[in-house]
Amino acid sequence: HKSMLNKSSRAPGGQKLCSSSAENKLGRAVPRIPFSRPGAAVLGSRSLPAVEGGKQFSRRPSSLTRPVSAAATAQQQGTNRRRAALQEARMSKDLQAAGSLRTQLTNLFRQAINKAYPDLTDEPVVAACNNAKFGDYQCNNAMQLFAKLKGKEGAPKAPRDVANALVANLPPNELLSETSLAGPGFINIRLSNEFLSKRVSEILRLGLQPPYSPDLSSKKCVVDFSSPNVAKEMHVGHLRSTIIGDTICRTLELCGAQVLRLNHIGDWGTQFGMLIQHMSELSPSADGSASGDESISDLMELYRAAKKRFDDDEGFKQRAREAVTALQSGDEKSLKMWRAICAASRKEFAAIYERLGVKVEERGESFYNPMLKGVVEELKEKGCAELSDGAICVFVEGQSIPLIVQKSDGGFGYASTDMAALKHRLEVEKADWIIYVTDAGQAQHFDLVFSAAKKAGWIGTPESKAKIDHVGFGLVLGEDGKKFKTRSGDVVRLVELLDEAKARCTATIRARSEETGETVDEASLDHAASAMGYGAVKYADLKSHRMTNYKFSFDSMLDLKGNTAVYLLYAHARIAGIARKADKDIDALAASTPVVVAHQKEVDLALHLSRFPEAMEDMLQELAPNRLTDYLYELSERFNAFYTDCKVLGSEEEGSRLQLVEATARIMRQCFSLLGLIPLYRI
Repeated sequence: HKSMLNKSSRAPGGQKLCSSSAENKLGRAVPRIPFSRPGAAVLGSRSLPAVEGGKQFSRRPSSLTRPVSAAATAQQQGTNRRRAALQEARMSKDLQAAGSLRTQLTNLFRQAINKAYPDLTDEPVVAACNNAKFGDYQCNNAMQLFAKLKGKEGAPKAPRDVANALVANLPPNELLSETSLAGPGFINIRLSNEFLSKRVSEILRLGLQPPYSPDLSSKKCVVDFSSPNVAKEMHVGHLRSTIIGDTICRTLELCGAQVLRLNHIGDWGTQFGMLIQHMSELSPSADGSASGDESISDLMELYRAAKKRFDDDEGFKQRAREAVTALQSGDEKSLKMWRAICAASRKEFAAIYERLGVKVEERGESFYNPMLKGVVEELKEKGCAELSDGAICVFVEGQSIPLIVQKSDGGFGYASTDMAALKHRLEVEKADWIIYVTDAGQAQHFDLVFSAAKKAGWIGTPESKAKIDHVGFGLVLGEDGKKFKTRSGDVVRLVELLDEAKARCTATIRARSEETGETVDEASLDHAASAMGYGAVKYADLKSHRMTNYKFSFDSMLDLKGNTAVYLLYAHARIAGIARKADKDIDALAASTPVVVAHQKEVDLALHLSRFPEAMEDMLQELAPNRLTDYLYELSERFNAFYTDCKVLGSEEEGSRLQLVEATARIMRQCFSLLGLIPLYRI
């Protein structure tokens, strides 16, 4: 079992993609989709998580209002109007079965199936049309239902007869303007303009809380992400876990879940004995107190030197092992030095997280140390673990290697810690959805951990219905298509990437201001450059499907054209420019002026705005942030088409079209918030 003893740390970036599936889903007693039964959601009193600056939708001024200082009264009036609208909406029949458009259509066709064919229990299959000329959505159940009915008395003669029966049995509703059949029995669906107009109005009046955000069946979620190693700098490999995990957390939080954001840092293990011994020999008087701070100012250099000595000097290797024993035995001097090392690393991690706008709660490997012996004993008592070649192992069907929960020398490794962490999250945190975000190379390890937990009865039983997912991701590559490294062959430090991105954006904004003759103060320049630079790095990663490898290129991610954060931030700033020219109180406008979509580009924009809940559903179903970036980029494209063909300011339709503009701005800002981007109103 030596191969398992050499398992790498939680930190990503050092492993190859595993050919086995990186999506481990065990212990599920409910369907894969993590939402309540369609149609069950009603508008609740839960407030919307902050989009920007810790403010709720109902408490922030619209981008079409006057400056805050001049519009405080209007803002409060708008808040009161939205509260009244929200209260009224709770009693509205239209919202009792609300949710995503797909959910509402599914509900309608479920009723049609039940009425037309009471003996069948098939769930409707509703999806957006790939080609808009045929319709907005399509129901594809007719062929499947026909196959089940074939041969029975009075059975329909063809799938199209089934489709016609479903259409005939649709209940009265405001959603549909027309249906049509295509091919052997596909039902094409066109939504009514009146319904889309109402939907846009409700986005402004009610915000994006349930039922317009998905209502989760999982209410307590634990997301394990980022997880750097103490005494090592965060590098580009940590980028993906950190921002993918953050986006998942933000989306869960918007949907009303209680989310515990855990940073499972590598703060324990044999490497600390090596490092402590090296530091002690460099400075025999060092005891981990404040006076020893200088000796750990460059932990990476200390770690490299210690590692070289460990590999080359047998005497040092033996002393390092003795230092590990002293640390694990609670030697006070060793513990002081360990705490000092952790504190120095923690300070650096915190600086990175602050720049990225990521919040995490540290709960490292050391937290679970007191639990390890008990976990191993429980596994042995349940007959899940057995002695093999001197080690305590859990053998899992279908796996060529076991999960080693205690090494032959009596020590514990990553497997032991991960089992203890999972048990704690299930039994103490009471999580009903646990998500691990690590590189795809660790798929097999987590498959073993989850399978061992199932074997022990922790998950997959009637008493334990918790869902568990491993969210794997691919590698970050250089522009040469090889693993992203410095010229010297070292991994690329994350702080250097962020510095470079911000510096490039600073130069671009300065050059632009010189061209236009505009002056920009340093504070505004720093804010804009940070938002654009850090946002560009995040977005370039998130827009790729997480399982793919992607090339890291500053030139591509900072491009002003195409699907980049910089382009989208500029697009939002242009919308804010329309806002400033309008100088309208959008909340008063939404309360007094109906939205009317008549022009085809208005319809296209309203339809896409209304589909935002589906983007969140798809993202959470697949745990793939690129579903949000795809939605956001298409939204900007549809807005551009609308603004090109539909005059806003000074038109007869100004009141209605300004609401479409503001709804676009609010949805864009919500997307930015989920992706961890900061919106800009002027560039």
